[in-house]
Amino acid sequence: MRHLLTAVRRPFLRHWAILQSATYKPQKPQPPPSPPSPPKPPKKPVSFCLHGESWEDEYNWMSQLNDRVAMRHMDVYMEQEEKYTEAVMYDTERLQSKLQAEMAPRLAAELSSPPLLWGPWLYYRRVEEGKQYPLLCRRLASLNEEFISNKSPSAGFDFTSGKKIEQKLLDYNLEAERFGGYAYEELSEVSPDHRYLAYTMYDKDNDYFKLSVRDLNFGSLCSKPQADRVSSIAWAKDGQALLYVVTDDKKRPFRLYCSMLGSNDEDVLLLEELQEKVHLGIRHTKDFRYLTVNAFSTQSSKNVFANDQELIIEDVDFCDSHVLLIVREGRKYRLCSISLPLSNSKMPDAVVDYDLVNGKWTIVQQQNLLYERTRVLYGSASSMNISQKSSMSKNFCSNNAGDDRPWNDLAEYYACEEYDVPSYDGVLVPLTILYSRHRKKNGGSPGLLHGHGAYGEPLDKRWRNELKSLLDRGWVIAYADVRGGGGRGRKWHHDGRRTNKLNSVKDYISCAKFLIEREVVQDTKLAGWGYSAGGLLVASAINVCPDLFRAAILKVPFLDPTHTLLMPILPLTPNDYEEFGYPGDIEDFRAIREYSPYDNIQKDALYPAILVTSSFNTRFGVWEAAKWVARVREYSAYDPSRPVLLNLTTDIVEENRYLQCKEAAMETAFLMKTVES
Repeated sequence: MRHLLTAVRRPFLRHWAILQSATYKPQKPQPPPSPPSPPKPPKKPVSFCLHGESWEDEYNWMSQLNDRVAMRHMDVYMEQEEKYTEAVMYDTERLQSKLQAEMAPRLAAELSSPPLLWGPWLYYRRVEEGKQYPLLCRRLASLNEEFISNKSPSAGFDFTSGKKIEQKLLDYNLEAERFGGYAYEELSEVSPDHRYLAYTMYDKDNDYFKLSVRDLNFGSLCSKPQADRVSSIAWAKDGQALLYVVTDDKKRPFRLYCSMLGSNDEDVLLLEELQEKVHLGIRHTKDFRYLTVNAFSTQSSKNVFANDQELIIEDVDFCDSHVLLIVREGRKYRLCSISLPLSNSKMPDAVVDYDLVNGKWTIVQQQNLLYERTRVLYGSASSMNISQKSSMSKNFCSNNAGDDRPWNDLAEYYACEEYDVPSYDGVLVPLTILYSRHRKKNGGSPGLLHGHGAYGEPLDKRWRNELKSLLDRGWVIAYADVRGGGGRGRKWHHDGRRTNKLNSVKDYISCAKFLIEREVVQDTKLAGWGYSAGGLLVASAINVCPDLFRAAILKVPFLDPTHTLLMPILPLTPNDYEEFGYPGDIEDFRAIREYSPYDNIQKDALYPAILVTSSFNTRFGVWEAAKWVARVREYSAYDPSRPVLLNLTTDIVEENRYLQCKEAAMETAFLMKTVES
């Protein structure tokens, strides 16, 4: 019957084809649609004068939050920017969907943090399938072993069968309902008797963290303490008292309070720090027998006990028998344990337990990218005895983590190389390069150069899952540890702040030129990437050498330091002025004017394609990004193949896994569209 139907159809189809050929007239190829025109916001010049220098800001109106007319114009302009970005990125929609499909499986449907063993309990957070925010849970360690999965690759704890021993303590999806749809936690401490949970949640409407205490026996919120602007917390008196520090209007932690749970008495002020540059912090020792109150500034701390300019103490921890230090000297990390009383390959992050007594460590968690899932091996036999396999001992200071380690080293698939790049003044700048061994194109690879260089913070070179999509397409990912960051100690930070800020920019440019001159990256395929203060770094480098970069991504960037430091709309801290300079100081002011991205855009120069992402929840206002984008378009030479886009979000992306994936896919698609085409 099927063959008969086919035979009947064919004459009709042939006849229809003849009719078509008789009437068909070939059409001329349609030209591609013209590129959309970028928005042009109105100009309303305002004049400024300081230290004998005068200048105008035609987009100053964008920052006038109390001017209703200006804010109506701003709303219209933001809507135009949104439509323009959508139009430019329209041809990448399928690519973005493909990238999201790649990235989503790397975020496990039921993701768990490493379980923390404390007393009889294992505490951890996990995300249930279909939920945006995690649950805080605990289970008895004595019942844990029977629910460990030994499948390969190991899936760790079996949550399905293990739910009968799990206690759900806090659902952050419900917390999101309390705080306007967002669940962004800063601090979390369980009391030593395991009855109470003290935690702080971000109140986006008021821009501060709010303290709450929950009774874990009943799941209810306690009537007190409930405080605003809380920056640190610590339990005392076996969980009967909670101490907390609050900040002033400039976000400086300055007052220490004590609250007695179950009491109707008002919280007691214990300490107030009056010096404007000094911050307070509080923490407890591991045995909860002592509290430490820390007074510190950007330049000093009463708890620092090392003054080596090259040695950086990354972290300090204590137990009853040892003090543990994680230190760094240059690129070398060391794990140092000191008995009490006192007498880098590139891979996904691993969390380990280290036993100071017998020199044995156990992998708690590490992501297995080859299977794109997470292995959680708490309580399994995947461990090694360091005292047998390396020179480490109970009282050691070692440069490495031991050989023959049973974790996921990606050296077979990805290569990590380190260089010292001479800057303009001969100073050697650390540069780290990562690429796929099987996909890299000799001399023809596109590349992405990361930079930050501020606050003495080390450049974040942790494995990020979204970068795998670029690496597997032949991209080179590079990291420039420029001055101003924490790459090489305190002097390294000092040499890249305030009047020395341009050193950071020149270091970054030197690293970019190194990648091209050594043919690590093709000369027309280099992109820059900077977050927050790193956005200032990359934007300043583009101003100096716009032809060096083909594209750039600036995430919630700091772009207008002149006006932000001179007339802050959002509160700044002393750290910000110590880092970028005091406009009242004439030398600092001149330096600010020289490195400011907004004040040094080259006229009639061909700028790279740039994607600026900003948020209504960032400490650098949306207006900074909007002003800079508008002025770059106005001053630079127009090329539709090099669009300057502004992408705005109203959500806190860092706390939303779906938005993380969506934003990463868009950024990756933008890079591929503008650099590879």
